[in-house]
Amino acid sequence: MRLATYNVENLFARARALDPADPAKGQPALSAYETFNRIAAHPVYSDEDKAAMLDALETLRVFVRTRAGRRANPDLFGDAFAVLRENRGDFLAAPADAEPHVVAAGRSSWNGWVDLIVDPVDEVATRMTARVVADVAADVLCVVEAESRPSLVKFNDELLGGRYGHAMLVDGNDPRGIDVGLFCVDGIEIDWVRSHVDVPDPGSDRRLFSRDCPVYRLLLPSGEVLYLLLNHLKSQSFTSGDPDPLRTRQATGVRAIYDRLRAGGASFVAVVGDFNKRPDHPSLRPLLGPESPLVDAYSLPAFSQLYDPLDRDHERPGSFQSCTIGNRLDYILLSPELAARVTGGGVFRRGLWGTPSNVKRPRLWDAYPEITSARHAASDHGAVWVEVDL
Repeated sequence: MRLATYNVENLFARARALDPADPAKGQPALSAYETFNRIAAHPVYSDEDKAAMLDALETLRVFVRTRAGRRANPDLFGDAFAVLRENRGDFLAAPADAEPHVVAAGRSSWNGWVDLIVDPVDEVATRMTARVVADVAADVLCVVEAESRPSLVKFNDELLGGRYGHAMLVDGNDPRGIDVGLFCVDGIEIDWVRSHVDVPDPGSDRRLFSRDCPVYRLLLPSGEVLYLLLNHLKSQSFTSGDPDPLRTRQATGVRAIYDRLRAGGASFVAVVGDFNKRPDHPSLRPLLGPESPLVDAYSLPAFSQLYDPLDRDHERPGSFQSCTIGNRLDYILLSPELAARVTGGGVFRRGLWGTPSNVKRPRLWDAYPEITSARHAASDHGAVWVEVDL
C-alpha cells in the first residue's frame, strides 16, 4: 500500500490575495479579512471597532483612496481582494459625496460578512497537479489546501479518470478554502472520521487548529486498520516569539490525539501533512523531538534522499521550493509498528519548479516539460510518499 501527502495549493480556484509566487504579499489582506469578520461578530460596535472594520475594507481594496484622499468604492470585481456581503439589514452607508461610514450598531443590526474573491488556478498548473497525483499513484493520499469536497470529487472524476473510490474533506477553521482532505482507492474503506475542528486553543479564546486535525480510521483489504491524522499546521506568517507558541500548541495537540489512539490499542498510526517548519524547529518538538515515539519517514533506510548531481555531499532533503533542509515542510510520521513495515519512500518533485524567482528549469530534478515557469507548477511542494507492507 502506498501512502502519500501532497500540498496541492488549491485545485481549481484560489483566493486572489494568495499569490503563489510571493506568499507574504497577501498576508495583510488575509489579516484584514480575519479582523473584519471577527469584529463583525461583536454584539455592539465601538467607534474603534467601526474604524478597524473600515481600515480592513480598505486593505482588502473594497475601498480605495482617491487622489483627494477620500475612500471610494471601486469596481468590486477589478483588483479587490474581497466583497462585502450585506444579506439582511444595513452595515454601511456609502454616499457618493461623502466618505463611507458604518451605520450598523452591532451584530443584531445586520447579517453579513466579507468574502474573499477567488480566481481560477492556472489551467496548466491544475493539469500538472493531476499528473503528479497519477504518477505518485498513492492508494491513500492526504491532500493539503484543497478547497472543498466537491472540488476533490470533480478533480477525481474529470482529471484522474475516477482513480479514487473515496474522496472526503471536512471543512476546517480556515475560511479561505485551504482544508485537508483524503483520497482512497476502492477496497479501502473509510470506517469513520473524527474532526477536532472545535478543540479550544488553551493559549487564546480561539480554536486550536488553523484548519483541523481530523482522524480517519481506514479498513484495509488485508483486514488491518490504519489511523491517519491529517494536518496543516500554522503558517510561517505572523509568527510571534520562538518557538512560535501557536504551532507549538498545535503540535502538542496532535501528539495528544496520537497518544490517545495508541492508548486505545491502535497499532498502525500515521501523522501526515504540511507542518510548515523544518524538522529541528522547536515548535515541532512534540512530534519530531527526541522524546517523540513517532518515526519520521525521512529517517528510514528505505526512504530515498535527493542529492545535487554535481555535488554528492550537497543533500536536498526538503519538500518545498528549493528543497533544502530548511524547506522540509511536509511529513509522514509513523508509529513504530507502521515504520517497521515501510519498504520504500521518497519525495516526488516533477511537478515542482523550485523557487518562484527561478527563471531556469530546475537542475536538481526533472520537472515535467509542460512546466516552463513557476505559475505552471503543480505546486511549490513535492509529494512525500512511503510504501508500506500492509
